[in-house]
Amino acid sequence: MKKPETVREIALDLIEKIENNQSFSHLLINDALKNSDLNPMDRGLLTELVYGTTQRRITLDFYLAPFLRQAPENWVLNLLRLSVYQLEFLDKVPEHAILHEAGEIARERGHDGVTKFVNGVLRNVIRKGVPKIEDIQDETTQISVESSLPTWLVKRWIAQFGAEKTREIGLSFLEAPSQSIRVNENKVTVAELQAELSAQGIETEQNAYIPEALMMERGSIAETQAYHNGRCTIQDESSMLVAHALQLEDGLHVLDACSAPGGKTTHIAEKMHNTGEIVALDIHPHKTKLVNKAAKRLDLTNITTEVLDARKASELFAPESFDRVLVDAPCSGFGVLRRKPDIKYSKTESDIENLARIQQAILAEVGALLKENGILIYSTCTIDQTENRGVVENFLENHPEFQLEQVQVPEKMSPFVQGDYLELVPTDIGSDGFFIAAFRKITNK
Repeated sequence: MKKPETVREIALDLIEKIENNQSFSHLLINDALKNSDLNPMDRGLLTELVYGTTQRRITLDFYLAPFLRQAPENWVLNLLRLSVYQLEFLDKVPEHAILHEAGEIARERGHDGVTKFVNGVLRNVIRKGVPKIEDIQDETTQISVESSLPTWLVKRWIAQFGAEKTREIGLSFLEAPSQSIRVNENKVTVAELQAELSAQGIETEQNAYIPEALMMERGSIAETQAYHNGRCTIQDESSMLVAHALQLEDGLHVLDACSAPGGKTTHIAEKMHNTGEIVALDIHPHKTKLVNKAAKRLDLTNITTEVLDARKASELFAPESFDRVLVDAPCSGFGVLRRKPDIKYSKTESDIENLARIQQAILAEVGALLKENGILIYSTCTIDQTENRGVVENFLENHPEFQLEQVQVPEKMSPFVQGDYLELVPTDIGSDGFFIAAFRKITNK
């Protein structure tokens, strides 16, 4: 097979790699764009095709089902999904262009029979129209198809959030993610950075909830001098709340137990005005390199990295070594499905249970390293209750030396703190889904 060249050939190649779990969608797309000479319009179309087809896989299979007597080869099915996505969700792409491109790809990769099959299916879809989702009688199945979430996950979230909220959350994951920037206020003010970016044609707005955050609709911050010289960082606004929750002061000794790729680590360092020390752990050497790279770009010298499994942190650090501890735990990632839609197809219920055990083990290990009256923050980028409230309740049950405190956030975020927790879903402020709990160590064992 020849190397993919057209936008749709490249898109099909990436969709197949994603389905085969060769890599995350966002990483594959970034690599493809880096190594391609596509023009800006085609680069945007490639991103739309890959994300859209991946995000809506279950919906597309529902649309195709009446037109398929038996399952075709996987690459043919993905070509049909890609084509139906364009027919149903992209108004600006003409039907004849979609049919022509699909036929050309089928001819290149298959034989005459495949070409006729693909053309026949797509012409039938155009002529007869796709089935209506609202005709599905079973509520769970309807939500699954409409939001393209696996049935097991819909059932799970209906039990946790109720059917209507599950539907709203699921549909929100089909929307394009917001783009937010964290301003490095040690180097520049928010207004100064806005003016600098505006002069380069990148318009931003002050985030409604977080003082150091800017929002943008288009443009590539990573290619600007402001980014390269450390005046800003690309970070979702929800994860910026972690540094606020830690109630930081200059000169503190902070442990970031699961630090890569370093967004929260460097935010903590900035909040402490490059004073004190942040010890940043990660189990993988290549990931601690990412933290070091981020710190260097931002001119931060108060970060030390260590390659270490956080579940073994006491082998390296003495009890009561730190004023603050952050456990931004490895999790299912269900809060970031807009950015990584493939996660929902690869994760299982047993994965969630296994992750909860890892999260509990990390908290138990690093809790002993916190000084009396110190603050421990537990955060995840998932919305699943087992990994969030469930882990918190387990930790409190087994560690009476800690008590739960209300999460401290910027004033405009306070309405989203429910009880003691901060639990965000994308329908709240348009951010990723996120969870934060705060513990204070009231006594040592």
